[in-house]
Amino acid sequence: MSTEKPIRRITAPDIRKRKGGEPIVALTSYHAHTAAIVDRHAEVILVGDSLGMVMHGMDSTVGVPLDLMIMHGRAVMRGTRRALVVVDMPFGTYEESPEVAFRNAARIMKETGCGAVKLEGGARMAATIRFLVERGIPVMAHIGLTPQSVNTLGGFRTQGRDPETWPVFEEDAKAVAEAGAFAVVLEGMVEPLAARITRRIDIPTIGIGASAECDGQILVLEDMLGLNPRPPKFVKVYGRLLEEIDNAVSAYAEDVRARRFPTEDEVYR
Repeated sequence: MSTEKPIRRITAPDIRKRKGGEPIVALTSYHAHTAAIVDRHAEVILVGDSLGMVMHGMDSTVGVPLDLMIMHGRAVMRGTRRALVVVDMPFGTYEESPEVAFRNAARIMKETGCGAVKLEGGARMAATIRFLVERGIPVMAHIGLTPQSVNTLGGFRTQGRDPETWPVFEEDAKAVAEAGAFAVVLEGMVEPLAARITRRIDIPTIGIGASAECDGQILVLEDMLGLNPRPPKFVKVYGRLLEEIDNAVSAYAEDVRARRFPTEDEVYR
């Protein structure tokens, strides 16, 4: 009889309780193999719509369809046992109304088995967040630099450079917290503002290009691993996989051209 204790998957309420505690480790993942690795180290895995740019060569996240998010969400769930898996709601799937948002969020939850969804927007999305949470869908919010709004923001620009705009972001954070979001991503936000928001709301903040004082941090896995030739300035690169892959492919190509491969007899001797 096995005495191995079954692995319990982390839930949205578990993350909510981490406010002010040990920092929350979060990373993106888009497929089963990397998810299995990240699962051993992170509490939250985000299936981000950044996959449109990272995996599919899109210029922004705006063109990512719902079916694509569901497909990658399923893959990540297959590779994980422990982390809370959060799936991004792509542009156009939640802004129209709370009812439309619920229909699409419910589809994500049912078809992937994930533990929560994420959507962008602050005070303007508070009613939708409340609608989803009241109907059993945990929501992670996202304010500051919101990539789905890149066309109205005029590009990927750091938010909060002018202190006069800070009350807007603070109100956004307060609104999503009061609406029932279990955590909020603060992206591309000046450090003093992100730290101030973290101290003033009662749900965990997850920083990306924000403040070390946030309750957790998240990075795009490919950026962190060095697979992006032009990672954002705030990213600390922990690996050099782009160079390693290039070297490995080059070595393989040389072996093929030189016919330097073992025969079947040598392999199975």
